[in-house]
Amino acid sequence: MKKNNTLILLGTSLLLLAACHRKDADKIEGPARYAWDKFSMGADLSYVNQVEDYGGVYKDSGTVKDVFEIFRSYGANTVRVRLWHTPAWVAGLNSGTYYSDLYSAEKTIRRARQAGMAVNLDIHYSDRWADPHHQEKPAAWASLGFDVLKDSVYQYTLRVLQYLQSKNLVPEMVQIGNENNNGMLWPDGKTDVPQGWPNFAALLNSGIKAVRDFATGSAIKPKIILHVAQLQDAAPWVQRLKEYQVTDYDILGLSHYVKWSEMPAMQDVTSNIKSLKQFTGKQVMVVETAYPWTGENADGYGNIISATDTLAGYPCSPQGQLSYMKDLVQAIINGGGSGVMYWEPAWITSSLNDGWGIGSSWENNCFFDFSGHTLPVITYMQQHYSFP
Repeated sequence: MKKNNTLILLGTSLLLLAACHRKDADKIEGPARYAWDKFSMGADLSYVNQVEDYGGVYKDSGTVKDVFEIFRSYGANTVRVRLWHTPAWVAGLNSGTYYSDLYSAEKTIRRARQAGMAVNLDIHYSDRWADPHHQEKPAAWASLGFDVLKDSVYQYTLRVLQYLQSKNLVPEMVQIGNENNNGMLWPDGKTDVPQGWPNFAALLNSGIKAVRDFATGSAIKPKIILHVAQLQDAAPWVQRLKEYQVTDYDILGLSHYVKWSEMPAMQDVTSNIKSLKQFTGKQVMVVETAYPWTGENADGYGNIISATDTLAGYPCSPQGQLSYMKDLVQAIINGGGSGVMYWEPAWITSSLNDGWGIGSSWENNCFFDFSGHTLPVITYMQQHYSFP
């Protein structure tokens, strides 16, 4: 009887052990799904409305599909969308139609919501591209004195969020500026002029206050992102932010492109994110990145990133692009990072005229081939990553 009991207990233990192994296996079978607030798997889809209006078509498994649904089906949980103040120059290229203004952004946000994704609203505080080399004031603010300019940042930010709230489209994240390495709203907030850093800090804090004040009456409390381009510039930039009392933000956003990076290796990504997170006490995200799958062109518009703008071990190929993104995500996670957002993976070729060329200068970094079919890279968002 004792022997039989032992055998029964042993058999039960083996069954339980097998069940546990099956349970563990079930956890890793199939594509992974991440909540945006655990790890943001993001895509900047700001160009999509315009690409589609000019003939761009997206396909998956040989079938034309809504591109937002395609991204969601492959694990994207966040859409990033840029906002320009009054981009009249864009309307001039498009028979009076505006893109990347508030109403175009509204359309993108609605499509993201309908597909079940969170949103990062990237406010440029300019009528055009804002980056480390360009931070032009909106034309409507060109002649304002500094105090009025600072108030305009507050009022504009607040109005944008209130408008989106009226449409039930409040974003989960808001960027106060884009790639602000050298300030914003030049020349007032340019960091290399007298009073530049104090002015820049005041402008940032004005936008931050608008988001915080808005949040008091909103069910969605947007997280605030401040954005600097490239790892080599991040540490001194956040040091200066702290010196000038810019501390009330939630996420430090980074741009990381191999082409412009002095720290392209995966171990550099991990170590920098770890140290930035420790120094700031904030979440850290890569809010812009990309990698080429080919050096070829789909049109006559030259590409910004070439086949030589790559990292050793990651060839310029569809598989190399996928491997790079998988390893980049793991490197970000290893450093304690909170997400990655790929810049314009759907800016495929079309008859779109962006003012510099017709088509796309980015199609070789997209998640779609030159016929609009999904590429292997799009699967990186649903891989099973190892979290600490």
